[in-house]
Amino acid sequence: MPKRTPDDAPDGAPGSVRIDKWLWAARFFKTRSLAQEAIERGRVLVAGERVKLARPVRIGDEIHLRSGEVERTVRVLALSDIRGPAEAAQALYRESGESIARRAQQREARRLCLEPAATIEGGRPTKRDRRRLGRVRAL
Repeated sequence: MPKRTPDDAPDGAPGSVRIDKWLWAARFFKTRSLAQEAIERGRVLVAGERVKLARPVRIGDEIHLRSGEVERTVRVLALSDIRGPAEAAQALYRESGESIARRAQQREARRLCLEPAATIEGGRPTKRDRRRLGRVRAL
């Protein structure tokens, strides 16, 4: 049986790939299971709408995805359902300028924000210190 290449049409549908496979191939998620979970939880939007796992992605689609604290808005430039090297994955999409700026702003805010445990000196926190941390995190 011949080996598939990224140019092969998936599932007999030319010009489309399942969104979970595309997100995995574009390296937004480490496994397809994680991509599927994000889709089911509504963290992936295509054209501003929630999607199902088998929804086909087409060139030109705008995808908004949230993974942890990171939010991205990307436009699909190419299709693939085969995971390749990072350089090939980055060629599949283009991130919007405002998305890049928003991520840089979030990164800077995280860098400037002090970790609550950073103020504790002397090693392992005591029970009293843990209670204080719990109160701070509850806010």
